[in-house]
Amino acid sequence: MMSLKINSLENYQEVYQRSIENPSLFWNEIAENFVWKKKWKKTLEYDWSIPETKWFLEGKLNITENCLDRHLELKGDQTAIIWEPNNPEEEAEHISYKQLHRRVCSFANVLKNNGVVKGDRICIYMPMVSEIAIAVLACARIGAIHSVVFAGFSSTALAARINDAQCKVLLTADGGFRGAKITPLKEIADEALKTCPSIKKSIVLQRTKQSISWNSNLDVWWHEELDKVDDHCPAEVMDAEDKLFILYTSGSTGNPKGMVHTCGGYMVYATYSFLNVFQYTEGDVYWCTADIGWITGHSYILYGPLASGATTVMFEGVPSYPDFGRFWEVCEKHKVNQFYTAPTAIRALAKHSLSFVNAYDLSNLKVLGTVGEPINEEAWHWYNENIGKKKCPIVDTWWQTETGGMMISSLANVTKDKPTFATVPLPGIQPVLLNTEGQEISETKAEGILAIKHPWPSLARTIYGDHKRYKNVYFSAYANYYFPGDGALRDKDGNYRITGRVDDVVIVSGHNLGTAPIENAINEHDLVIESAIVGFPDDIKGNALYAYVILYDENQASEDLVKEINQLISKKIGPIAKCDKIQFVSGLPKTRSGKIMRRILRKIASNDISNLGDVSTLLNPLIVEEIIKNRH
Repeated sequence: MMSLKINSLENYQEVYQRSIENPSLFWNEIAENFVWKKKWKKTLEYDWSIPETKWFLEGKLNITENCLDRHLELKGDQTAIIWEPNNPEEEAEHISYKQLHRRVCSFANVLKNNGVVKGDRICIYMPMVSEIAIAVLACARIGAIHSVVFAGFSSTALAARINDAQCKVLLTADGGFRGAKITPLKEIADEALKTCPSIKKSIVLQRTKQSISWNSNLDVWWHEELDKVDDHCPAEVMDAEDKLFILYTSGSTGNPKGMVHTCGGYMVYATYSFLNVFQYTEGDVYWCTADIGWITGHSYILYGPLASGATTVMFEGVPSYPDFGRFWEVCEKHKVNQFYTAPTAIRALAKHSLSFVNAYDLSNLKVLGTVGEPINEEAWHWYNENIGKKKCPIVDTWWQTETGGMMISSLANVTKDKPTFATVPLPGIQPVLLNTEGQEISETKAEGILAIKHPWPSLARTIYGDHKRYKNVYFSAYANYYFPGDGALRDKDGNYRITGRVDDVVIVSGHNLGTAPIENAINEHDLVIESAIVGFPDDIKGNALYAYVILYDENQASEDLVKEINQLISKKIGPIAKCDKIQFVSGLPKTRSGKIMRRILRKIASNDISNLGDVSTLLNPLIVEEIIKNRH
């Protein structure tokens, strides 16, 4: 059996080489570290022309036995989850592996009592309380397929996801705390369910204790249902290729895509990547600040850490409540060793006084991580100097909902990190750069279209109910490659830097200009917090560049500043990359996970605002109206 954890640069190089020379043998050995009810007959079978990928064929398992049962004897009393509430005055919850196992089994019996059977789809629309983790694991325990919808989405977005998956049961709450606000989850869910005939039962958690409407034909209380069951629930035997969950991600067309992840391969890869990227060791406290509603929450709050026997922190609140020191207060309070967050959060915190950081003891931190988008250099250095005190490696992880796990990243204290670079592929991941004709670029130092040329275990198997779209989006652009839609450059040492979506490349006067490098240049200006670049039609150049720029102080906007920003772009990239229009804005249209919706910005820049699509799922829908009103 091969060790799960890499321990040196030489070890990484040796393991990586083995993993690409014989991927089946490599993953076969890694998978033997897990508990299987029946061993697989074949490690891998795939045909990307269909496309179809299968790992650990005919292997039988249940992922919750790997996350819970196998730890009970040696780690039963160890904390599995530390739940930190929105309000710092409320007591944190420490849930041991024994307690988590018991609570998962109890709630699994609640689901069964309410008619849930293997293969049913269960929609989870809940706040970041410990019960959402229990709900996810309870579904997996009995072979139900969970579909978590982020608790900030609108009733329209919720209904679309319920109907697409034909969910049978909804798990929700009366409301959710988020900073100083209460989200009326039950009210939003009630509105959604008016158009969701597949839902037979709504199980409601009491969290905020606010007044809610009640449908006695549909609604039952979570706590009352728990009173009816015991805590004994054998794990359902699942095939390695049975569906574990559906998770919706934004599509370029505006219609969400239900990415399907399966039991065996996902478990193996999420766990392997967690242990190696963060170099988690026994007794560490690990904190990923994401929401369970995103793939980051699935893979790196729940499944990866729990299958590793780790202690994982769940946070109900936001980084700015009750003030901008909350992240660092939690790090001190729980003696956090590995901290994983988004560049958006880092940039937001960096604009505030360092007194919010310096008030807390961050000496327990060993590893810092970023996720969701490439981190710009200024934010990287702020994070490194002020949070890591120049002692913590920063793992800048590139991956997607579709990939299930981290694909390109440094491994903490094993491989070198490099500002703005995701750096090296994880074992088993074979990235290549393609030119516009789809041919591999053989030179080490190069820039091109990023693609992956061999399957890995946690690849999403399909888009729920639409395999044709799955093929068209990910496997049609370049035959026999997985196409993630991103461009990248590779330095002379083989490190990868993600340059942005390929559709974020703007062709200006015949020059291909990636938006990310221009944004990085703008963001280096002392007065700038963040920026977003899009192209808009130009009679002479074909396309021109339009910049949306957020300043630390909106009063600093001026014509002189416009000139300074363009001079900076000219200096860093070249005169061809200068922006024709620069609009100073108070915010950008972002999804709840921090992704900038460039599709909307492109339409505004082109003065095509007749059909912006559903903006209700944005973090701040009102910002769209403000940008339109002040458009150049």
